[in-house]
Amino acid sequence: MPSPSLTTPPSSAAAWPVSFLVNSVRLMIERHIGLIWVAGEVSGFTRAASGHCYFTLKDDQAQVRCTLWKAKALALGVGRAGGLSLRDGQHVEVRAVPTLYEGRGEFQLNVDMIRLAGQGALYERFLQLKAALEAEGLFAAERKRPLPDFPRGVALVTSRHGAALHDMLATLARRWPTLPVVLYPTAVQGDGAAASIAEAIRIANARAADPNTADGIDVLIVARGGGSLEDLWAFNEEAVVRAVAASRLPVVSGVGHETDFTLCDFAADLRAPTPTAAAAAVAPDGPAWRRHLRDQERHMQRVMENVLARAAQRLDRVSARLTHPRARLSTQITQLQTLTTRLRQAWQKQLAPMAQRWQFSQQRRQHALRFQWAAYERRLASLTERLTLLDPQHVLARGYAIVTAADGHPALDAATLRVNDPVTLTLARGKGVATIDEVFPDERP
Repeated sequence: MPSPSLTTPPSSAAAWPVSFLVNSVRLMIERHIGLIWVAGEVSGFTRAASGHCYFTLKDDQAQVRCTLWKAKALALGVGRAGGLSLRDGQHVEVRAVPTLYEGRGEFQLNVDMIRLAGQGALYERFLQLKAALEAEGLFAAERKRPLPDFPRGVALVTSRHGAALHDMLATLARRWPTLPVVLYPTAVQGDGAAASIAEAIRIANARAADPNTADGIDVLIVARGGGSLEDLWAFNEEAVVRAVAASRLPVVSGVGHETDFTLCDFAADLRAPTPTAAAAAVAPDGPAWRRHLRDQERHMQRVMENVLARAAQRLDRVSARLTHPRARLSTQITQLQTLTTRLRQAWQKQLAPMAQRWQFSQQRRQHALRFQWAAYERRLASLTERLTLLDPQHVLARGYAIVTAADGHPALDAATLRVNDPVTLTLARGKGVATIDEVFPDERP
């Protein structure tokens, strides 16, 4: 019998094909119920290689299969750091379309949105406080400080009774057994936990800064194990976040599991995915350092062996050239005598021409001086003769006289004389006084 159309129901007497029935029920459910919110507990969560997620949502009386397609899972950040973490036992609320999976005729929910049950308002508060503190700059990357490579001591702010403390102590002891650890026990969940955590951080910083109580602590870990948003809420409180941001000690936050994020993580200098990872981030890897030091020791040993070998070779070469001091002294004396003789000969060879040149130079200098002296004598005689000719006494000896007017000046022009003027006559031998009787001026122009 041919199969009826899926849009046209068969007659009441005909048998319905399973596909028609299942498809009809699916359409009826989807059209009459549509998109709804359903609350329950997660069970059997799996993530397929295809990226689709499958789990069961149940309560005390019923359960239903749920499918979260890959695209929706990526949009919700399921399994991604900082995104939604789904695990068995969680109470969630899902927005989904009830439907039937026709291949197996199973009722299921095609999930569109997931939120933790009862945490919608709490998560909204988380986002609002995160935005406010981020606007203040408490989460800025430039505030992050590096951790010391080799800390002198580490402070732990966590519960005294939690598994997180045991895990951190075991990790610290395995990686760096001699690292001092100071525990500042605190409540990590419930009423008053946030104030207790903030106070423990403050006390740890105060002790580290006080010279009377300083215990060598230079890094601090705030940690606790995993849990729900309500369990971890103390680490989202503003008091804890501000205490972490104000800490003078670098802070590592190791709160919850890898997929859990708190505001304490954003304010800390380093966020570790787990308490164990926080301890590993603080303590140097002792075994790795020991291996590195052994490698360096072997390398230095090889280097020193090579240096010593080269030094021994140089010593052998120098030893081969080494002679007795007496023999070396005798050789040096002989060399000195030879050099002295050569120096004397060279000096004599250089000195003889120099002496000859000096003697010749002296002779030339004396000849030049004698020649120059004779020239000076001839010039002096000539000048003496000329001076003699110009001597007034010599002129007077030839019969001339010097006429001096009454004012004491020589009379050179007859025009300056007047009749009866007295004049003095200076002769070659003696003087006389006369009077002008008559003047004959020279009329020449």
